[in-house]
Amino acid sequence: MNGLMSIPPSGEQFEIFSGEQRATMVEVGGGIRSYTVGDRPVLHSYPLDAMCDGAHGAPLVPWPNRLEDGSYTFAGSEHQVALTEPEKHNAIHGFLQWRSWRAVGRGPDRVTMATRLYPLQGYPFMLDVQVAYSLSAAGLTVRTTAANVGDVGCPYGCGQHPYLSPGSGLIDDCTLEFAAGTRVVTDTERQLPTGRAPVVGTPYEFRAGRLLGDLEADVAFTDLVRDGDGLAWVRLTGADSRTAELWVDESYPFVEIFTADTLRPQRRRRGLGTEPMTCPPNAFRTGEGVLHLAPGESVTTTWGVRLR
Repeated sequence: MNGLMSIPPSGEQFEIFSGEQRATMVEVGGGIRSYTVGDRPVLHSYPLDAMCDGAHGAPLVPWPNRLEDGSYTFAGSEHQVALTEPEKHNAIHGFLQWRSWRAVGRGPDRVTMATRLYPLQGYPFMLDVQVAYSLSAAGLTVRTTAANVGDVGCPYGCGQHPYLSPGSGLIDDCTLEFAAGTRVVTDTERQLPTGRAPVVGTPYEFRAGRLLGDLEADVAFTDLVRDGDGLAWVRLTGADSRTAELWVDESYPFVEIFTADTLRPQRRRRGLGTEPMTCPPNAFRTGEGVLHLAPGESVTTTWGVRLR
């Protein structure tokens, strides 16, 4: 070591706390590395000495999920971005997962991570992005704000990639409760959308809550059932009878459920990817749900998670 301090692969760590709650955000990607209540994880983490895998906790900007061939048309111009899922000839999860973010506001129970997305090949636009994380009696709340600071309009979507924790063991032994009416059907080769299907009477119906078992899923859902406050909930109850609950506000009409079967063997099915998304997979290609931000315009989206 030659007396030098080892730098974690995820960069500087930003811990916030409130009572028994602890959450750690990171410089690389601006995401959540861990969130616990007491000694019980609420979100499945990745080790301090490891790179983030499976986009654990990362903001997904300026689009979530997959983009076919990495190409799209906006305002009459064709654009081509790098293929970050080359084996499937897709681009995935935007541009910000491996970039450095900075903390622009801090307190014991809150931190705001920020970065600027400068114009790049395939996305000649400029965004200022801030993700505000705060702890309270209601749990962890996450507010993402993107502002178009360029001089032309730009396409925008966002998401985030937390994994609900079973506490210990595998998600196979957990009960999932999630009320959604429709799933996005995808092909098996590239996981690109081919249509929509109702979930009633299928293995993807979780309205009443049921054991996950060995179900494998990497599926986006929509037509979310919301409570009186406009929130849709995903609840994962572990073998310890504790429930990790994630909610999304009405700015997120889609939630992706990912059972983490494609991670390294020792990491598979240790958390349930539960991804708020403002638009469906392949949205930049189809235009569905994509926001057009005018110069100077901004948008804020909100989700949260807690332990019950």
